[in-house]
Amino acid sequence: MNTIYTKYICIVLLSIAAIACNNNEEGHGHSHNENAESHDEMTEANHEEGEVVHFSEEQFNALSMKVDTLPLRNVSSFVETNGQLEVPPQNEATVTAVIGANINSIKVIEGDHVKKGQVLATVSHPDLIRLQTDYNSSWNELQYLEQEYNRQKRLYEEEIGSGKEFQKTKSEYNSKKALVSGLEAQMKLLGISPTQVQNGIINEMVSIKTPIDGFIRLVEIKTGQYVSPQKELFEIVNLEHIHADFMVFEKDVAKIKEGQKIRFQVQSADEELEATVYSVGKNFEENPKAVHIHAEIEKKEGVLLPGMYVRGKILTGTDSMVYALPESAIVNEGNKNYIFSATKQQDEWEFTPIEIIEGTKSEQWTEVRLLQTSPSNLKVTWNNAYYLMAEMKKGEAEHEH
Repeated sequence: MNTIYTKYICIVLLSIAAIACNNNEEGHGHSHNENAESHDEMTEANHEEGEVVHFSEEQFNALSMKVDTLPLRNVSSFVETNGQLEVPPQNEATVTAVIGANINSIKVIEGDHVKKGQVLATVSHPDLIRLQTDYNSSWNELQYLEQEYNRQKRLYEEEIGSGKEFQKTKSEYNSKKALVSGLEAQMKLLGISPTQVQNGIINEMVSIKTPIDGFIRLVEIKTGQYVSPQKELFEIVNLEHIHADFMVFEKDVAKIKEGQKIRFQVQSADEELEATVYSVGKNFEENPKAVHIHAEIEKKEGVLLPGMYVRGKILTGTDSMVYALPESAIVNEGNKNYIFSATKQQDEWEFTPIEIIEGTKSEQWTEVRLLQTSPSNLKVTWNNAYYLMAEMKKGEAEHEH
């Protein structure tokens, strides 16, 4: 009886143990599956999180991030060029004394603005006085010869006087007339009035005047100095028609046409200036082998002086408005180019990469062609693209680890 009871107890215990074991195995299996699914979800979430970059408002401000819509901009192909500022030949003048004389006084200094006909200096010399006295004497002789010529002519025509006497008087009259005309021309070059000299008024000093409006660029004389007729006393330049003279190399000449715009810089101006091509040279310089391009400056700002070095870009492409961003807004990653869209929720910024195709580049701006996203109302970053890409790659590496 005891034996049968003992066997029964053992069977019951074994059954309970088997049931418990099965329940335990099923429980472990269910937990494993749930953990695997949870791990997969976290991995997917981490992967998605690695495709964006999050900034706090403090990080955004610290990096001076700029966010705005995609701007439309005139982006054109260009030819780089350099040269210098010039003025047309008719806007420059060199003043000489015309006659050998001594500098009596100097009325201007370098940098002064002068008007056409303004006195720059005065000169004096015995030759100036001699010129006037010679003219006065010759002019009075001419008056006598003219009367004698007319008298001999009348007698000759009336067949009273001899032809020989008439011819002699005519020769003397014409010679004296030519001499007086020559002396008169010299005095006009010196600014001396022939009428005053005819009336016996002799000028001891003669004024040297400017032939054009402009600025005194150079003064090359001193008071009391003797100057020869060909000596350069002053240089004057009129800046009203100052223009840019660029040099374009042979390989780029075919791209240049009249009417094209040039954006250029000069150290004396704070901002970039613009000019328009109005003349393309027809011959090559030997060294370097290039052609001169003359361009009219549209808005003359800052100090612009002949001889100043300029560097610019001739816009050779057709004018068109395209979406464009600064170079710092674009990053290259794995042979692809990206920009970053920007959204803000409360105090957090989110930046997402958008693949683009680069177009024409001009002056630190690049044409941006979107592959899928519509540009309307799209907010993008204008700078720090390389930093954002580095932060995104760093986030992906951390999630993979």
